[in-house]
Amino acid sequence: MEYKPFSQKQLQALFWWADGSGYEHHDAVICDGAVRSGKTFSLSLSFVMWAMLSFQKASLGLCGKTIGALRRNVIVPLLPCLKEMGFSVEDNLSRNRLVIGFHGHENYFYLFSGKDEGSAALVQGITLSGVLFDEVALMPRSFVEQALARCSVQGSRFFFNCNPEYPSHWFYREWICRRNEKNAVYIHFSMKDNPSLSQKMLGRYEKLYSGAFYKRFVEGEWVSVSGAVYPFMDDSSMFVPVPKVSFEEYCVSCDYGTVNPTSLGLWGRIGEVWYRIAEDYYDARREGKSRTDEEHYTALENLVGTLDVGTVIVDPSAASFIEVIERHGRFAAVRADNNVLDGIRKTYQALMRKEVVICENCSDAIREFSLYRWDEDKPSDTVIKRDDHAMDDIRYFVSYITKADSSFCCAIVERRNDSAAQGR
Repeated sequence: MEYKPFSQKQLQALFWWADGSGYEHHDAVICDGAVRSGKTFSLSLSFVMWAMLSFQKASLGLCGKTIGALRRNVIVPLLPCLKEMGFSVEDNLSRNRLVIGFHGHENYFYLFSGKDEGSAALVQGITLSGVLFDEVALMPRSFVEQALARCSVQGSRFFFNCNPEYPSHWFYREWICRRNEKNAVYIHFSMKDNPSLSQKMLGRYEKLYSGAFYKRFVEGEWVSVSGAVYPFMDDSSMFVPVPKVSFEEYCVSCDYGTVNPTSLGLWGRIGEVWYRIAEDYYDARREGKSRTDEEHYTALENLVGTLDVGTVIVDPSAASFIEVIERHGRFAAVRADNNVLDGIRKTYQALMRKEVVICENCSDAIREFSLYRWDEDKPSDTVIKRDDHAMDDIRYFVSYITKADSSFCCAIVERRNDSAAQGR
């Protein structure tokens, strides 16, 4: 790993709690702003250093949307740096607990998932000396407030980081807008606050987004989305002829409906690129009758033909159709991830990067791209539930094939003899 000095804002996030920083009497820190700005790494390192210099045999919380995301975004990048700085780390995977030691101090860092309203129960009963929330804007308010309520130890503090969402989001209203009365330090990051990002990489990320997503993820603004969900797909050059090659792998995605349309998409992979090479779109209202599950399966067989397709990614609510697929035994039916907003973000990036390409014969998908829009009458990010069936099956597919982005851009201070004690 190449080490580079921290930027000014990263240093502020690192040592806001230290004597002489000017913020040492604050109870919390909020780091928001652009993606890839280095805020996650600097804040998580800050959290560990503060805890190790402040407590002994204490319990602290590390919270993420999921345990997997928390490990990927925080733990995996952090552990090599801690060990390089002289910390000892014992990672107990079965208990989701880190035991970290430094200069005679030892503390326990428990990993929590804040994925839904039921997650609040996970933190009940524990007493914490501090808590860090990675991507707090993706967590339900009930979970966050329950975790905060567990911080009853004298001197406990809160560490928040997130990318912006919509301006009526509860975290924006309750914490960022009210940061003074919450006694919180607010540090807003841009991509340029990460010195590990070259100008070439900055340009690459700027090209990945447009509209509201550009304002959120590049400029770091809390703005509302409006208009088309995928505005760049109104360019006819985004749709290509079916490549006349032998594909290396095939897959099918399915959004299932009885009265609503059922959309099947056939995908073929060439290298790192997946092409939507054919589709079957059945609208019961338009046709005047519904299909049975067996008739849907026949349509699936006809779409695939003799191709070697191993996996069909299916709308998770389509239990009866999944049962039919499994009974026939030809395909492995995989229940799709139905996280709408996360799937839209992934699909947005995959289409912009041309990792997923729509072929020009997929007329119903192309039609829906022109109609799929945000609901401007809703205060939060919500898509209009209309003309979204091919959009859903494409989203299911992208969520399935998109691997967790394990790339990591950070900056690390040069190791000194006083290590984490610098700034105290």
